[in-house]
Amino acid sequence: MIRKEDIIVQLYSDVVTIHIDGDSYTCLDKDGKGVSIDLDAVNTEFTKQGYKDKRAAEYPSVVDQLDDIYHNGIDAWKATIKTTKDKYPKS
Repeated sequence: MIRKEDIIVQLYSDVVTIHIDGDSYTCLDKDGKGVSIDLDAVNTEFTKQGYKDKRAAEYPSVVDQLDDIYHNGIDAWKATIKTTKDKYPKS
């Protein structure tokens, strides 16, 4: 599951510590100095990457995917996965 903290670290590589208080984020660098973040940008990217959680919830388990490959081949497995990828495209 993608979290806003993950997005903050993706967008602000100097952030190493994040303190959360409700909807407030205090971000610190390796020296403990505050790092200013644009929460609107974080929220936009969080929404944009929401497809990842939707896909993960809908994909068959790894065991079922391997069973599908064994019994039906790679092309059939790709078709199964493509259905979910098409349903939840990257934004």
